[in-house]
Amino acid sequence: MAYLERDNGRRVYYEDNGSGELAIVLIHGWGMSLRLWDYSLPTLLDAGFRVVALDHRGCGQSDKDFSDMSITAIADDVATLVHSLGLQKVVLNGWSLGGAVAVEAAAFLGSTCTALVLTCGATPAYLQKPDFPHGGTDEALAGTLEAIAADRANFLRALSEGVCATEVSEPVVQWMWQVFMDASPMAAQTLAQLGPLDQRETLAGLGMPILSFVGGKDEVVDPAVCRSVADYHSNTRTVEFEAAGHAPFLEEPAGYHTALIEFLHEHR
Repeated sequence: MAYLERDNGRRVYYEDNGSGELAIVLIHGWGMSLRLWDYSLPTLLDAGFRVVALDHRGCGQSDKDFSDMSITAIADDVATLVHSLGLQKVVLNGWSLGGAVAVEAAAFLGSTCTALVLTCGATPAYLQKPDFPHGGTDEALAGTLEAIAADRANFLRALSEGVCATEVSEPVVQWMWQVFMDASPMAAQTLAQLGPLDQRETLAGLGMPILSFVGGKDEVVDPAVCRSVADYHSNTRTVEFEAAGHAPFLEEPAGYHTALIEFLHEHR
Protein backbone atom coordinates (compact mmCIF):
# COMPACT_ATOMS: atom_id res chain seq x y z
CA MET A 1 0.00 0.00 0.00
CA ALA A 2 1.33 3.43 -0.94
CA TYR A 3 0.55 6.77 0.63
CA LEU A 4 1.38 10.38 -0.12
CA GLU A 5 2.17 12.28 3.09
CA ARG A 6 0.28 15.56 3.29
CA ASP A 7 -0.49 18.22 5.89
CA ASN A 8 -0.46 17.42 9.61
CA GLY A 9 0.53 13.82 9.02
CA ARG A 10 -2.58 13.01 6.96
CA ARG A 11 -2.12 10.63 4.04
CA VAL A 12 -3.56 10.18 0.55
CA TYR A 13 -3.72 6.62 -0.78
CA TYR A 14 -2.60 5.87 -4.32
CA GLU A 15 -1.74 2.98 -6.63
CA ASP A 16 0.94 3.05 -9.33
CA ASN A 17 0.76 0.30 -11.94
CA GLY A 18 2.78 -0.39 -15.06
CA SER A 19 5.58 1.59 -16.62
CA GLY A 20 6.27 3.82 -19.57
CA GLU A 21 7.11 7.37 -20.50
CA LEU A 22 3.48 8.50 -20.40
CA ALA A 23 1.38 8.00 -17.27
CA ILE A 24 -2.38 8.42 -17.11
CA VAL A 25 -3.57 9.70 -13.74
CA LEU A 26 -7.12 8.62 -12.86
CA ILE A 27 -9.16 10.91 -10.61
CA HIS A 28 -12.47 9.50 -9.35
CA GLY A 29 -15.76 11.26 -8.72
CA TRP A 30 -17.21 12.66 -5.51
CA GLY A 31 -17.54 10.24 -2.61
CA MET A 32 -16.12 7.31 -4.58
CA SER A 33 -12.63 5.76 -4.70
CA LEU A 34 -10.02 4.67 -7.21
CA ARG A 35 -11.73 1.25 -7.24
CA LEU A 36 -14.27 2.70 -9.71
CA TRP A 37 -11.47 2.61 -12.30
CA ASP A 38 -11.05 -1.16 -11.91
CA TYR A 39 -12.91 -1.73 -15.19
CA SER A 40 -10.40 0.53 -16.99
CA LEU A 41 -7.13 -0.43 -15.31
CA PRO A 42 -6.43 -3.77 -17.08
CA THR A 43 -7.27 -2.30 -20.49
CA LEU A 44 -4.96 0.69 -20.00
CA LEU A 45 -2.13 -1.52 -18.75
CA ASP A 46 -2.56 -3.88 -21.71
CA ALA A 47 -2.26 -0.84 -23.99
CA GLY A 48 1.15 -0.14 -22.48
CA PHE A 49 0.46 2.81 -20.22
CA ARG A 50 1.60 3.52 -16.69
CA VAL A 51 -1.54 4.07 -14.61
CA VAL A 52 -1.61 6.08 -11.40
CA ALA A 53 -4.82 6.48 -9.39
CA LEU A 54 -5.52 8.07 -6.03
CA ASP A 55 -8.30 8.36 -3.47
CA HIS A 56 -9.59 11.84 -2.69
CA ARG A 57 -9.16 13.15 0.82
CA GLY A 58 -11.91 11.60 2.93
CA CYS A 59 -12.55 8.80 0.43
CA GLY A 60 -11.45 5.23 -0.11
CA GLN A 61 -8.27 4.39 1.79
CA SER A 62 -7.13 8.00 2.20
CA ASP A 63 -7.34 9.47 5.68
CA LYS A 64 -10.81 10.66 6.59
CA ASP A 65 -9.94 13.53 8.93
CA PHE A 66 -8.40 16.15 6.65
CA SER A 67 -9.39 19.65 7.71
CA ASP A 68 -9.32 20.84 4.08
CA MET A 69 -11.34 18.74 1.63
CA SER A 70 -11.61 21.39 -1.05
CA ILE A 71 -11.34 20.77 -4.78
CA THR A 72 -8.19 22.89 -4.78
CA ALA A 73 -6.62 20.79 -2.03
CA ILE A 74 -7.38 17.55 -3.89
CA ALA A 75 -5.95 19.05 -7.09
CA ASP A 76 -2.80 19.94 -5.17
CA ASP A 77 -2.62 16.31 -3.98
CA VAL A 78 -2.71 15.22 -7.63
CA ALA A 79 0.02 17.64 -8.67
CA THR A 80 2.18 16.77 -5.64
CA LEU A 81 1.81 13.05 -6.37
CA VAL A 82 2.87 13.57 -9.98
CA HIS A 83 5.99 15.43 -8.84
CA SER A 84 6.79 12.98 -6.02
CA LEU A 85 6.70 10.04 -8.46
CA GLY A 86 9.00 11.90 -10.83
CA LEU A 87 6.50 11.77 -13.68
CA GLN A 88 7.56 13.94 -16.60
CA LYS A 89 4.60 13.40 -18.91
CA VAL A 90 1.04 12.77 -17.72
CA VAL A 91 -2.53 12.75 -18.96
CA LEU A 92 -5.11 13.49 -16.30
CA ASN A 93 -8.51 11.77 -16.52
CA GLY A 94 -11.12 13.18 -14.14
CA TRP A 95 -14.57 11.65 -13.74
CA SER A 96 -17.53 13.71 -12.46
CA LEU A 97 -16.30 16.07 -9.69
CA GLY A 98 -12.90 14.61 -10.50
CA GLY A 99 -13.13 16.56 -13.75
CA ALA A 100 -13.08 19.81 -11.80
CA VAL A 101 -10.12 18.48 -9.80
CA ALA A 102 -8.33 17.54 -13.04
CA VAL A 103 -8.78 21.01 -14.53
CA GLU A 104 -7.19 22.65 -11.48
CA ALA A 105 -4.42 20.06 -11.33
CA ALA A 106 -3.68 20.55 -15.04
CA ALA A 107 -3.26 24.27 -14.40
CA PHE A 108 -0.88 23.49 -11.51
CA LEU A 109 1.17 21.05 -13.63
CA GLY A 110 1.53 23.15 -16.75
CA SER A 111 3.56 21.47 -19.50
CA THR A 112 3.95 18.26 -17.47
CA CYS A 113 0.29 17.59 -18.30
CA THR A 114 0.28 16.87 -22.03
CA ALA A 115 -3.46 16.21 -22.35
CA LEU A 116 -6.62 16.26 -20.27
CA VAL A 117 -9.58 13.86 -20.28
CA LEU A 118 -12.91 14.81 -18.73
CA THR A 119 -15.24 11.86 -18.21
CA CYS A 120 -18.70 13.33 -17.60
CA GLY A 121 -16.79 16.08 -15.85
CA ALA A 122 -18.50 18.60 -13.55
CA THR A 123 -16.72 21.45 -15.32
CA PRO A 124 -16.55 24.29 -16.30
CA ALA A 125 -19.49 24.88 -13.94
CA TYR A 126 -21.81 22.40 -12.27
CA LEU A 127 -24.57 24.92 -11.61
CA GLN A 128 -26.19 27.58 -13.77
CA LYS A 129 -24.73 31.08 -13.77
CA PRO A 130 -26.24 34.32 -15.15
CA ASP A 131 -24.29 33.76 -18.40
CA PHE A 132 -24.11 29.95 -18.22
CA PRO A 133 -27.50 28.27 -18.74
CA HIS A 134 -26.34 24.68 -18.22
CA GLY A 135 -26.35 22.51 -15.11
CA GLY A 136 -28.42 22.45 -11.96
CA THR A 137 -29.53 25.15 -9.57
CA ASP A 138 -28.31 26.38 -6.20
CA GLU A 139 -31.58 25.15 -4.71
CA ALA A 140 -31.10 21.66 -6.10
CA LEU A 141 -27.58 21.37 -4.71
CA ALA A 142 -28.74 22.66 -1.32
CA GLY A 143 -31.48 20.02 -1.35
CA THR A 144 -28.92 17.33 -2.15
CA LEU A 145 -26.70 18.36 0.75
CA GLU A 146 -29.71 18.42 3.08
CA ALA A 147 -30.76 14.95 1.92
CA ILE A 148 -27.27 13.58 2.53
CA ALA A 149 -27.24 15.04 6.04
CA ALA A 150 -30.72 13.72 6.83
CA ASP A 151 -30.41 10.14 5.53
CA ARG A 152 -27.01 9.49 4.06
CA ALA A 153 -27.35 5.72 3.54
CA ASN A 154 -30.59 5.87 1.59
CA PHE A 155 -29.54 8.91 -0.42
CA LEU A 156 -26.32 7.19 -1.50
CA ARG A 157 -28.20 4.01 -2.33
CA ALA A 158 -30.51 5.96 -4.63
CA LEU A 159 -27.54 7.75 -6.16
CA SER A 160 -25.85 4.41 -6.84
CA GLU A 161 -28.95 3.29 -8.70
CA GLY A 162 -28.95 6.49 -10.77
CA VAL A 163 -25.32 6.60 -11.86
CA CYS A 164 -25.95 4.43 -14.93
CA ALA A 165 -28.74 5.01 -17.45
CA THR A 166 -28.27 1.59 -18.99
CA GLU A 167 -29.08 -1.53 -17.01
CA VAL A 168 -26.35 -2.80 -14.73
CA SER A 169 -26.49 -5.71 -12.33
CA GLU A 170 -27.54 -5.46 -8.70
CA PRO A 171 -24.01 -6.42 -7.55
CA VAL A 172 -22.61 -3.41 -9.44
CA VAL A 173 -25.12 -1.09 -7.76
CA GLN A 174 -24.34 -2.65 -4.38
CA TRP A 175 -20.61 -2.23 -5.03
CA MET A 176 -20.99 1.47 -5.82
CA TRP A 177 -23.14 1.97 -2.73
CA GLN A 178 -20.50 0.35 -0.54
CA VAL A 179 -17.78 2.57 -2.00
CA PHE A 180 -19.93 5.65 -1.30
CA MET A 181 -20.55 4.50 2.27
CA ASP A 182 -16.82 4.03 2.88
CA ALA A 183 -16.24 7.77 2.39
CA SER A 184 -16.38 10.18 5.28
CA PRO A 185 -19.61 12.13 5.77
CA MET A 186 -17.36 15.19 5.80
CA ALA A 187 -16.69 14.66 2.09
CA ALA A 188 -19.94 16.57 1.61
CA GLN A 189 -17.73 19.64 2.03
CA THR A 190 -16.13 18.81 -1.32
CA LEU A 191 -19.50 18.41 -3.01
CA ALA A 192 -20.64 21.80 -1.70
CA GLN A 193 -17.75 23.43 -3.55
CA LEU A 194 -19.46 22.68 -6.85
CA GLY A 195 -21.87 25.52 -6.04
CA PRO A 196 -19.60 28.49 -6.74
CA LEU A 197 -17.32 26.56 -9.12
CA ASP A 198 -16.56 28.42 -12.36
CA GLN A 199 -13.56 27.15 -14.34
CA ARG A 200 -14.27 28.82 -17.66
CA GLU A 201 -11.23 31.07 -17.50
CA THR A 202 -9.04 28.23 -16.29
CA LEU A 203 -10.16 26.01 -19.18
CA ALA A 204 -9.51 28.78 -21.68
CA GLY A 205 -5.99 29.19 -20.32
CA LEU A 206 -4.97 25.52 -20.60
CA GLY A 207 -2.56 24.74 -23.41
CA MET A 208 -3.09 21.00 -23.69
CA PRO A 209 -5.73 19.20 -25.82
CA ILE A 210 -8.88 18.00 -24.07
CA LEU A 211 -11.10 14.97 -24.63
CA SER A 212 -14.58 15.44 -23.13
CA PHE A 213 -16.76 12.35 -22.71
CA VAL A 214 -20.50 12.96 -22.50
CA GLY A 215 -23.24 10.63 -21.30
CA GLY A 216 -26.31 11.56 -23.32
CA LYS A 217 -28.64 10.43 -20.52
CA ASP A 218 -26.49 11.59 -17.61
CA GLU A 219 -28.68 12.60 -14.65
CA VAL A 220 -25.77 13.48 -12.34
CA VAL A 221 -23.99 16.06 -14.50
CA ASP A 222 -26.01 17.87 -17.16
CA PRO A 223 -24.73 16.62 -20.55
CA ALA A 224 -24.81 20.23 -21.75
CA VAL A 225 -22.13 21.05 -19.17
CA CYS A 226 -19.80 18.45 -20.68
CA ARG A 227 -20.54 19.60 -24.22
CA SER A 228 -19.83 23.20 -23.25
CA VAL A 229 -16.13 22.47 -22.59
CA ALA A 230 -15.58 23.02 -26.32
CA ASP A 231 -17.02 26.54 -25.98
CA TYR A 232 -14.17 27.55 -23.69
CA HIS A 233 -11.27 25.50 -25.03
CA SER A 234 -10.73 25.43 -28.78
CA ASN A 235 -8.67 22.22 -28.82
CA THR A 236 -11.42 19.99 -27.42
CA ARG A 237 -12.69 16.73 -28.84
CA THR A 238 -16.15 15.67 -27.66
CA VAL A 239 -17.21 12.03 -27.65
CA GLU A 240 -20.83 11.39 -26.69
CA PHE A 241 -22.45 8.09 -25.76
CA GLU A 242 -26.11 8.82 -26.41
CA ALA A 243 -27.53 5.94 -24.34
CA ALA A 244 -25.10 6.17 -21.44
CA GLY A 245 -25.59 7.87 -18.11
CA HIS A 246 -22.86 9.13 -15.80
CA ALA A 247 -20.38 6.24 -16.15
CA PRO A 248 -19.65 5.34 -19.80
CA PHE A 249 -16.61 3.33 -18.68
CA LEU A 250 -19.10 0.95 -17.00
CA GLU A 251 -21.99 1.27 -19.45
CA GLU A 252 -20.16 1.26 -22.78
CA PRO A 253 -16.66 0.10 -21.87
CA ALA A 254 -15.55 -1.00 -25.33
CA GLY A 255 -16.39 2.30 -27.00
CA TYR A 256 -15.11 4.35 -24.08
CA HIS A 257 -11.76 2.61 -23.87
CA THR A 258 -11.24 2.63 -27.63
CA ALA A 259 -11.74 6.41 -27.78
CA LEU A 260 -9.61 6.96 -24.66
CA ILE A 261 -6.67 4.84 -25.83
CA GLU A 262 -6.75 6.41 -29.30
CA PHE A 263 -6.50 9.85 -27.66
CA LEU A 264 -3.69 8.70 -25.37
CA HIS A 265 -1.66 7.31 -28.27
CA GLU A 266 -1.91 10.66 -30.03
CA HIS A 267 -0.20 12.31 -27.05
CA ARG A 268 2.17 9.55 -26.05
